[in-house]
Amino acid sequence: MSAVQRNTLMITITVMTGAVISALDTSIVNVALPYMRGNLGASVEEIAWVSTSYILANVIIMPIIGLLSSRYGRKNFYLASVVLFTISSILCGLAWDLNSMIFFRVLQGIGGGALIPVSQAILRENYPPEQQGLAMGIFGLGVVMGPAVGPTLGGWLTDHFSWPWIFFINLPVGIVNILLTMKYVEDPPFLQRKKERWDYWGLLFMVVGLGSLQLMLEEGQTKDWFNSDYIRILTVTAVVGMILFVWRELTAEKPAVDIRLLKERTFCTGTFLGGVLGISLFASLFLLPLFLQQLLGYPAFDSGLAMMPRSVAMALFMPVVGRLYSVVGARALIAAGLAINAFSFWQLSTLSLDVGYWDIFFPQVWQGFGFGAIFVALSTVTLSTIDKSKITDASGLYNVVRQVFGSVGIALSATLLTRYESIYHSYLTEKITAVNDAAQNLMSGLGNLFYSSGYDTERASQMSIQAVNGLITKQGAMMAFNHVFLLVAILFAVSLPFVLLLKNEKKPAAPGQMHGD
Repeated sequence: MSAVQRNTLMITITVMTGAVISALDTSIVNVALPYMRGNLGASVEEIAWVSTSYILANVIIMPIIGLLSSRYGRKNFYLASVVLFTISSILCGLAWDLNSMIFFRVLQGIGGGALIPVSQAILRENYPPEQQGLAMGIFGLGVVMGPAVGPTLGGWLTDHFSWPWIFFINLPVGIVNILLTMKYVEDPPFLQRKKERWDYWGLLFMVVGLGSLQLMLEEGQTKDWFNSDYIRILTVTAVVGMILFVWRELTAEKPAVDIRLLKERTFCTGTFLGGVLGISLFASLFLLPLFLQQLLGYPAFDSGLAMMPRSVAMALFMPVVGRLYSVVGARALIAAGLAINAFSFWQLSTLSLDVGYWDIFFPQVWQGFGFGAIFVALSTVTLSTIDKSKITDASGLYNVVRQVFGSVGIALSATLLTRYESIYHSYLTEKITAVNDAAQNLMSGLGNLFYSSGYDTERASQMSIQAVNGLITKQGAMMAFNHVFLLVAILFAVSLPFVLLLKNEKKPAAPGQMHGD
């Protein structure tokens, strides 16, 4: 191994260490929330802020990493982010009440939010053009698998130790990342330090707009959406804030966030498809554990294990996609990934309450292949037309869109699931009528069963009604899950034509080197 290859390897290990722990912390806390609630004396609604605060801080910091990198130097900024993430992780584990926990999670989110986009930019710059697909394959392993593995790891740590250990585990990893960063990461020669006046108005509008949007998405379901004055105010604030932000960044001489990058067709299309990927990935990460635990009765840890086939498939396939990129091109890989995912979610939409392990296993394997193909090829081609000096800015935009759309996916899937559960429950209840022989036979059989067990006639009749209502509720929930899974499949299918708007390079270009179709 040459000195250059060895240095590239160490840089890869360095930045992927930071990216993995940042991605992991978006989901690792979810299974521990019930335990935190008891220790911190919080309600169900209040404890949700432990997750919300981290994601909110992520979303706000990501778009301005280019600005901060050029102001303070990218190595210094990345190092400061790792230090902040590590220290705040320890403080989260030591939190004494809900307010302190939320404050420390915001700090952790600010530190962690910078690690993924900066890691992507550094990898892009340190791999030669012919290995860009491989670089993004490595990057995808951490970013996509982190949220998938998080619930399983979090459940194991909580069960075998206690919930603070989901934060303490970041300490040794963070220390290693700090030492590696100090030794191997350097600022590229084209990145010049600039001490220009900040676009404070642009930053203010961005924080107000993105912050309100993220809060609206996180709180909408629990507040009954637009029936709540709070959600209506957040929505108006988000719309006004984002309009003012876009206007300011398009007219400012030195914008805080260079949204003009979206004028480039491939980058804009790739960012949009990244949003589709975020919606579907986060929606499935929300829906599948819920389905396994609520309808099939899986414990939290077992549901995490049942979702491992997708993570394993992604881990095995992503490096292969990196090699295939230079052979078949970006469009073919992304189109294949979208089609595979459409098929896998269609499979999930046909499940029943009699589902077995293999009925869950194979759709997830297909999803592993599909997500792997999309993520690697999309990450590679989206940034391929961006000038080297703008890679960090572009990476921040690309990742924040994926993160925000991920929140949209969770909010939409939760809302639609609740709505369809109600619709299908009403639909099935209407079928239980006096003229429905099957329903009446079921009621009669259950009534006789309870009567023979020692209950009087009236009580046996009531229990048979409750039992049938339970069956209806469960079957209605199954139909609701099927419906939402089908909608995700349709989303993948209708996204296919957008692939044609991407450039179809096979041998990846160096950042900033333009190719035609």
